[in-house]
Amino acid sequence: MELRGRRALVTGGGRGIGRSIAVSLAKEGADVAIVGRTLEPLLETAALLRAAGAGATWHARVDVGAPQEVQAAMDALLAEWGYVDVLVNNAGVQGPIGRLESTPVDEWWAAVRTNLLGCYLCCRALVPVMLRRGYGKIINLSGGGAVSPRPRYSAYSASKAAVVRLTETLAAELAGTGIDVNAVAPGAVNTRMLEETLAAGEAAGPEAQAQAQAQRASKGVDPQVPAALVVFLASHRADGLTGRLLSAVWDPWQELDVEAVMASDVYTVRRITPADRRP
Repeated sequence: MELRGRRALVTGGGRGIGRSIAVSLAKEGADVAIVGRTLEPLLETAALLRAAGAGATWHARVDVGAPQEVQAAMDALLAEWGYVDVLVNNAGVQGPIGRLESTPVDEWWAAVRTNLLGCYLCCRALVPVMLRRGYGKIINLSGGGAVSPRPRYSAYSASKAAVVRLTETLAAELAGTGIDVNAVAPGAVNTRMLEETLAAGEAAGPEAQAQAQAQRASKGVDPQVPAALVVFLASHRADGLTGRLLSAVWDPWQELDVEAVMASDVYTVRRITPADRRP
């Protein structure tokens, strides 16, 4: 149980990938707090955490895109626990699906608010606590469109690309403090977002529809796969690894040489120039 003594917060922990992450952290000995916008799934996850052996659990109904709600929740959690040394920014929404000019402005901005501002607000609240302790792990969930275009999902892809750059920027700000900041691309897990794509029909475009139908038929990526990567990044095995975007499905993270990775620019988002290309 390599996370015994750790205290972790998972946003969007009521269902889907967030639930799998929270339970996986608990199984490795961590105390786990979860927040989300709907109470009932949080209560269900809290019961699973206790069954998994979490020494302490905490939950609160929170909209991560609302500054006052986030601050109030973090104040309450810190009053009870004293510290959080693992923050998993998992909460996210897909937002409007369709061509950019047809998407409602308020829905587009609401997606950015949840996906990007929510990540920023939670980091802003907990980084000072981690700095005082001289140790911390921040793990941000990336998503489809973060490193390549994803037509008809402009709010989601733009906000997730911003999350990756925020990850790299915060990692650079916190260099040498003992706080590692990384991002995770979880893979094509079957969540409510898949059902939203299928329900969107023509608005999603034929390619996205075909991919969604194939994903549903194949059952998608097991949510335990990204959860295992989060456990790795939260553990001492990943100490010193920071400012990286790792794919839970495609990258060989189980056998990473942290020192070698940090001496290079692999697993980062960078502009490719003609001189970088090979025949």
